[in-house]
Amino acid sequence: MDTEQIAFWDSSSFAVVTDKSKPAIKLTINELKNRGKGVHVIDLSSNPDPEAFNDVSEIPDGVETAVIGVTKTEPADIMKSLEERGIKRFWIHWRTDTQKTKEMCNDSEIQCVIGKCPMMYLGSGLSIHGLHRSIAKLVGKY
Repeated sequence: MDTEQIAFWDSSSFAVVTDKSKPAIKLTINELKNRGKGVHVIDLSSNPDPEAFNDVSEIPDGVETAVIGVTKTEPADIMKSLEERGIKRFWIHWRTDTQKTKEMCNDSEIQCVIGKCPMMYLGSGLSIHGLHRSIAKLVGKY
């Protein structure tokens, strides 16, 4: 079991950046709220949720951790903006990482989880994410 991924969810507040291209991000938002976490959604889609922020600059001070699940924008640019707001811990959703995100994670003083679906670690019970989690454990990719 990978303790880095499990410990990531111990933060009390999260910025979650979405462009609605990764369905698991909505599930991630719901699960974090169900766990009583402070969740600040930044919706970069063409049809943003009215309750979400439209820009990283709108999130309140003190947010500790970010989950980024975007495919229409360079995630490293979002990471840089969030880092300037004081966030140092990032989860880059499975299949949304880029060469720039990898370089940023390797070259700076931030902590990153790259290439994992958040719901593999947040989800429970029988679901596609539970099946994914079980398979990942079996093949040593959890």
